[in-house]
Amino acid sequence: MPTLVRKTLREYRRALIGWTIGICAFIGMYTSFYPQMRANPGLYSEIAMAKYPEGVRKLMGGLENFTSGAGFLQAVIYQLFIPLLFIMCAVVLGNKAIAAPEESGTLELTLTLPVDRRRLVLERLAALAAGLLAVAAVSLTVLVVLGAVVDLGVPFGRLLAAHLGLYLLVLFYGTLALAVGAATGRKGTALAVAGVYAVAGYVVTVLAHDIEVMRWLSWVSPFHYYSEGNPLANGLPVGDYLVLLAGTAVLALTAVLSFDRRDVGV
Repeated sequence: MPTLVRKTLREYRRALIGWTIGICAFIGMYTSFYPQMRANPGLYSEIAMAKYPEGVRKLMGGLENFTSGAGFLQAVIYQLFIPLLFIMCAVVLGNKAIAAPEESGTLELTLTLPVDRRRLVLERLAALAAGLLAVAAVSLTVLVVLGAVVDLGVPFGRLLAAHLGLYLLVLFYGTLALAVGAATGRKGTALAVAGVYAVAGYVVTVLAHDIEVMRWLSWVSPFHYYSEGNPLANGLPVGDYLVLLAGTAVLALTAVLSFDRRDVGV
C-alpha cells in the first residue's frame, strides 16, 4: 500500500471507527424491532400508515411492505437513514483529503515534499475509497449476522447488491466533496455543495414518482441510480451502478486536473 494512502488512513482512523460504530449501532437498534413487526404485520402496517403523513411515507419508501424482510430493510435501512448517515461520513472524510488540510496550512508542507500533485489527489482518493469500503464491509457483516438472528429472510446476494449500491453512492458524494475541495481549497464550500446535492438529489428522486416535471431531473440524481433498480427485490442493477461508478470517475478526474493547475501558495 502506498505511503500516502497509509498515512491518510491513519488520519481517518478515529473518524472511521466512530462512524462505523454509529452506523452499526443504528442498524442493530432498528433490526431488533423486526421480529415484533413480523409477528404482527397488520397492526404495524396500520400504525405506520396512521402515524406518518403521506409525504414522510414516500421519503421512507412508501412503507406499504415494510413488515416483510426486504421491505423492512428497504424502508428503514437502505432508503433514508443509513444512506444519509453514510453520506455524511463520506463527505466529512472527503473534505479532510484536500480542503481541510489546505485551510489549516498543513497541505503546503506535504506539497514541499517530492510528491506529485496528481499522485497526492489519487492516493488521498484511494484512502477515502478504502476507508468507506471498510465501513461498508463491517456494516454489511453486522447486518448479515443480525438478519440471521431475527430471520429477515433476505438472501445474502441481495444484501450484497444493496450494500454495493450504498457504497457506490457514498463514494460518489465523498469524491464530490474531495473534488470541490481540490478545486476551491475551501472546506465550507465542499461541505455545502455535497450536502445540498445529496438532499436535493434524494428529494427529487422521491418526488419524481408523482410529479412529471421532476422525472427528468431525477436522471441527474445519484439516488435515482442507487434506488431505482431495487436490488433487494431484483438483484444487482449493473447498469445503474456503472453510472454511479462513471460519475465518481469523472469527479476524480476533475479533482486531479483542478488541483494540479491551482495555486495553493507553494
